[in-house]
Amino acid sequence: MQGVQAVFHAATLHKPHVATHSRREFIDTNVTGTLNLLEGAVTTGVAAFVYTSTTSVFGNALVPPAGAPAAWVTEEVRPIPKNIYGVTKAAAEDLCQLFHRNKGLACIVLRTSRFFPEADDEKIVREAYADDNIKVNEYLFRRVDIEDAVSAHLLAAERAPAIGFRRYIISATTPFSRDDLADLRADAALAAARRVPDYQAEYAQRGWKMLPGIDRVYVNERARDELGWQPRYDFKFIIDRLRAGGDPRSPLARLVGSKGYHAETFTERPYPVE
Repeated sequence: MQGVQAVFHAATLHKPHVATHSRREFIDTNVTGTLNLLEGAVTTGVAAFVYTSTTSVFGNALVPPAGAPAAWVTEEVRPIPKNIYGVTKAAAEDLCQLFHRNKGLACIVLRTSRFFPEADDEKIVREAYADDNIKVNEYLFRRVDIEDAVSAHLLAAERAPAIGFRRYIISATTPFSRDDLADLRADAALAAARRVPDYQAEYAQRGWKMLPGIDRVYVNERARDELGWQPRYDFKFIIDRLRAGGDPRSPLARLVGSKGYHAETFTERPYPVE
């Protein structure tokens, strides 16, 4: 790392590896690997360390009790990881905080929501929705375009020395407010129509449908306020693009395409689920 000014640490074993890799491999890659990079960054005087984490660290905190409103998920929500992926990503976040506290390394943690292009891992979802349909639905609450994710990383590297340490949720800007949460859990179509009424005609034309209910909303307000992040690809923006005959994906998302998580293919789903 000699001469390196900023580190973007995105290397990881992901949720799609939970059923194919051991817990020890997750610790070796996600925790020990992060420790190695942090040590190298401190030794060589790196100015900014940006860690790509995940909203999966929230785990069971994302699921409200039956009958409760949808969860309003900000950085203040306490993570309750539900698998080895979430545990190791949360531990790596804490290592970043420790190296800032004890070594003065400027570290920004970006908890990114879904941006992968692969089909949904749940068979019931794949059978109920067209792939583009479910992905556009997710821009209401848990998806980000990779172009917006990249811009967040660049801003994090630029602002890290001034900020020191901070965690940010990186997800598309939701049209909802706290006032929508009860309706959102019970009738997502009603809540979406109130905020983005144009979506109904576009969905009807394509034979698409809204989710019956949505159980959480990722809130990106802190990243917009403190990093100056201005994500473009939100639900309304994408509906407008569809109405104009455009592609819901950014040019960068189309260029990157699917990287894949495994060398082999699986008959039942895009990857095995534990």
